[in-house]
Amino acid sequence: MLAALRRRWEAYKYRFVPWVALNLRHKRRTVRFVPEESKDKTISNEDVLQTLLETFKALFVNDLTRQMPLLSLLPEVQSKYLEVPIATNCCGCFRLGNQQSQTTFHAEDVLFNTLGFSIARRLSSLVSAGTGVFVTRGFVPERTVVAMYPGTVYENYEPIFFQSIGNPFIFRCIDGVLIDGNDKGISKAVYRSCSKRDQLGPLKMNDVSWLVAAAQNPLAVGQYVNNCSADKAANVCYQEFDIPECFPIEFRQYLPNISYSHEIQRPLRIVVLVALRDIGLGEELFSNYYTIIS
Repeated sequence: MLAALRRRWEAYKYRFVPWVALNLRHKRRTVRFVPEESKDKTISNEDVLQTLLETFKALFVNDLTRQMPLLSLLPEVQSKYLEVPIATNCCGCFRLGNQQSQTTFHAEDVLFNTLGFSIARRLSSLVSAGTGVFVTRGFVPERTVVAMYPGTVYENYEPIFFQSIGNPFIFRCIDGVLIDGNDKGISKAVYRSCSKRDQLGPLKMNDVSWLVAAAQNPLAVGQYVNNCSADKAANVCYQEFDIPECFPIEFRQYLPNISYSHEIQRPLRIVVLVALRDIGLGEELFSNYYTIIS
């Protein structure tokens, strides 16, 4: 029992305990250093937005047949997809959105066809690290959005005590906002509850599928990216991004984040992981956990 409690403590202490500040000199490779508050931009907000729009459009078009009931309620949106190519076959020929038949690809295939790589959860190469995230096809160019950190978004004054107990999946943003990326227990129940609260009829305002093995947004595995070590240098970094009001309503179903409070008026906070260098096929992703602002 004592050994189990010690393992829990070792996994948990880095998140909320001032112990981190007292041991930074011994953990320099694990520090997410930010020069000034709100300045963690490895790439521009425009680049992040462009990647999300490109990926979500490909996922939406790939699943266009199932999306038809939704589009019938939004004629102004439906008009954008009347003649859009929805898939390619092995010869590179397109099928159009107004045709009856459609070839549907798996989400990881869509990601590969769109961004040139795909990622998936696998057993980590680190001893006793559990699950990790690997590049399973293609390669990730430097300064590319490679994953998203899913979960419920809490303001720094909102209650998260019970969700945080024994929970190593809570990410702290620069301004104190917390994202709970745990896909089990209380965290899972809270996310599902908030998701149903925000749904507008058939219009889903976020993605719930990351809570299960087969996520419809293949980028939503960022909470399983392990921390770097002396032997495994970080090859991705975290970058915070606020979803703009103009974000297309039909793409919100792929956002793996939701605000805990329905009354929050500011844009939805998300966190993406950006490649620090080219990442090749078969490599595991490693990040820097701790946020330090100078």
